[in-house]
Amino acid sequence: MSVKVAVIYYSSTGNVHALAQAVREGAEKADAEVRFRRVDELAPDSAIDANPAWRAHAEATKDIEPATHEDLKWADAYAFGTPVRFGDVASQLKQFIDSTGGLWYAGELSGKPFTGFTSAINMHGGNEATLLSLYHIAFHWGSVIVPPGYNDASVPAAYGNPYGASYPSGMDGEPPNERVLAAARFQGYNLATVTARLLNGAQG
Repeated sequence: MSVKVAVIYYSSTGNVHALAQAVREGAEKADAEVRFRRVDELAPDSAIDANPAWRAHAEATKDIEPATHEDLKWADAYAFGTPVRFGDVASQLKQFIDSTGGLWYAGELSGKPFTGFTSAINMHGGNEATLLSLYHIAFHWGSVIVPPGYNDASVPAAYGNPYGASYPSGMDGEPPNERVLAAARFQGYNLATVTARLLNGAQG
């Protein structure tokens, strides 16, 4: 039986979306079954239309299924992605997370591996703080935190963040480069393989 991984993310202009796709590829390389889900947009059309890249990404990804509580119940492991918002999780992803109280109370989220990834404009613009914010949520869920650490050469090659894949896009908004995508693929692969070992141990 393959591991079931839910990759759930929010992305405004596409950088976190690209990381999420790479995490998905890595998990699938480890033979995981993946549900790839975005969370609903909360920003008004006026804000989205003021940024052509935001509007273009919204249109390009509108057919991706939105995340639901059923995805969380289904999954053996979670990979959550968010852009940095003042060193914290974007409100769109946080709104989805804040709706999971019933699942948390019922123990549906407990004991499942969890990893996070992010993107900010600046190299030191809050990437690690945002990942720690995600992991604080995972602590409350009773999750098993699975960071990439320095367990693959791709991590130090991609800005060396052991907390999770992170991409400083710069003011020009260039998409993630191949070094960063390689680190994100490793993170997805690592999540799936660690989850498989935990599940096999539980079944043994």
